[in-house]
Amino acid sequence: MTSGATSEVLVLSQKPARAATQNLLLETLRNLLRNRSAVAGLMIISFLFFIAIFADRAATHNPVQSMIGQPGETGRLPGKAPCIALFGCTDAQHAMGLDLNARDLYSRIVYGTRTSLTVGFSSIAVAVFCGTIIGLFSGYAGGWTDNVIMRILDVVLAFPSLLLAITIVTIRGPGLENALLAIAIVSIPVYARLIRASVLSVKEMEYVTAVRAIGAHPLRILFLHIFPNTWTPIIVQGTLGIGTAVLDAAALSFLGLGAQPPTPEWGQMLSEARNYVFTAPHLVFYPGFAIMLTVLGFNLLGDGLRDALDPRLNRI
Repeated sequence: MTSGATSEVLVLSQKPARAATQNLLLETLRNLLRNRSAVAGLMIISFLFFIAIFADRAATHNPVQSMIGQPGETGRLPGKAPCIALFGCTDAQHAMGLDLNARDLYSRIVYGTRTSLTVGFSSIAVAVFCGTIIGLFSGYAGGWTDNVIMRILDVVLAFPSLLLAITIVTIRGPGLENALLAIAIVSIPVYARLIRASVLSVKEMEYVTAVRAIGAHPLRILFLHIFPNTWTPIIVQGTLGIGTAVLDAAALSFLGLGAQPPTPEWGQMLSEARNYVFTAPHLVFYPGFAIMLTVLGFNLLGDGLRDALDPRLNRI
């Protein structure tokens, strides 16, 4: 067979594969949109993304600027209750009130959305990347290499994730960057074990054996033939993991190990107002509700993705 004929055969063989991939993506999207919980989660996350991207326009005040001495501000300012002109408030309007430093709470909530989503996505992106690489090589290599890597990950998994994250941040020092790194480190074993389990099942399939038999390089087999068939559980776990990362970042900030004042971050805002739950409940309600809404959105979307990507489910 000539080289031209061989190239033509390869092109013709690639077209059905591309069509099958496109059909799979369309089918997954249709299944996702049929799931009401997933649609609700997608709407929540889209709203949060919109707020985070356009925080500069959505916010009404500088999130770190105190309102003390500003024009139109009268009466007691620190911890001031929500003031909405539509409801008859005659002072300067603050839809969610002011915090204990007389800063606009609504603006801090808006900018806190950007901070929390950045930490959530960045930490999980690092964890997924490192965990995928570790899981791929561990599962494909097998033998003593796999045993050594898995035992190390078992040691990490033996510690409660939040406690281990607190330890890492305590050693490196408080700060949002160190909190992000700590959350990523404690999340790596989850993704590594998940991708390893997929590799162990996929590498024994007939098409992988055939590619190996014709002498393909192990890296080519690993990244071009095995990895594309193992990413489904990573997508689902990663989506769920973002919500957990946001929650962990808020917990670290609540303990004073994450975002430092005056950075607008929901956990840090809760920490500042924890002693004023009964005297100024709005200081606790709004950041707490923001955390709950974010975690709920990612959990709903993650559950919907799991159902949409699972071919074993019977759908009407």
